[in-house]
Amino acid sequence: MKSLCFLSLFAFCLFGYGQEKDSLLNEIDLFQVDQNHHYNDKESSPLKKKERRKFKGHHFYPVDLKYRVNAIFEVISSPDTITMPTSAGTEKMFAKYAKLSFELNGEKCVLYAYQNLKVIKMEGYENSLFLPFTDATSGTETYGGGRYLDLEIPKGDKLVLNFNLAYNPYCAYTTGWFCPIPPAENELKIAVRAGLMKPDEH
Repeated sequence: MKSLCFLSLFAFCLFGYGQEKDSLLNEIDLFQVDQNHHYNDKESSPLKKKERRKFKGHHFYPVDLKYRVNAIFEVISSPDTITMPTSAGTEKMFAKYAKLSFELNGEKCVLYAYQNLKVIKMEGYENSLFLPFTDATSGTETYGGGRYLDLEIPKGDKLVLNFNLAYNPYCAYTTGWFCPIPPAENELKIAVRAGLMKPDEH
């Protein structure tokens, strides 16, 4: 009887894990579909008409859930206001909001999340966080100007970082945009082979 109960519990756990994994994979699949749709849609695309005609879809790394990690979320008690240079030579203002500590590929890593001082004044974006980063693939396999993650302030002291959802700034594909350049403190020494790769022409 005990062995039967154990087997039932084991099967339930496997079923639950399978459901969770499917949900995570679906989230990434939707992200990839949305990224391609966004760039093809004439109403929302950052691309010019001729560029949109040539666009054949993004290049993504194979989905790998090891690049979905739990980070310790430490709010910075007295956040500094910093300026990030952009690809257009201008600057954008951000508040350095939180320190994110996590382990990836056996390495201890730290990144910082920021709040765009203009964006957080917009309705529905009050809790938004911006995480720009570079890693060992930047400039070779991925765009040299770094990649971004969009986050929200968590309720507790933990935050999930899913690098499968890392995307490129518009400046990787076209001109006329003011894309923040990741600060030096957000450079990872390891290779993050997840999310968007660089476009063909970069």
